[in-house]
Amino acid sequence: MDSFRQEKVQRYEEFVDKRLKPDLVKAIAERDKVFEQQKTFSDLRRNIENLEKNSVTSLRTMVNLGSEVYMQADVPDTQRIFVDIGLGFHVEFTWSEALNFISLREEKLARQIEEYTRLIASIKAHIKLVCEGIRELLQLPADGSLKGPVF
Repeated sequence: MDSFRQEKVQRYEEFVDKRLKPDLVKAIAERDKVFEQQKTFSDLRRNIENLEKNSVTSLRTMVNLGSEVYMQADVPDTQRIFVDIGLGFHVEFTWSEALNFISLREEKLARQIEEYTRLIASIKAHIKLVCEGIRELLQLPADGSLKGPVF
């Protein structure tokens, strides 16, 4: 193999290893974060619906103070709750307001998941395309075209 092809193959491999694979890992991690947010809002929706269904007006619960240290807490009025809306801000909502906010947020999160899924598919397609280019440069046969017995 001449040095031109060897250099080109090396550049393609570096592109895959140093650019495409880290981009893929980052995109998957970002999508996982959005999945976690989606689960949090789904759990909150279910909890609010249970409070409404059971007509709960007061509540005794355990609150995480940090570092997995818990304390018992009494909530005398459950008609209003604080919801983390992002960037460290919390908004006081009634149950119906919170459910409306959660619905909007879940729609936004679903769109973000779709965008990340498309991005991940695109990056995987680029990796496959570059690998196919490397295969052609090395003049290797396509995957299914090997003839003879396979051991």
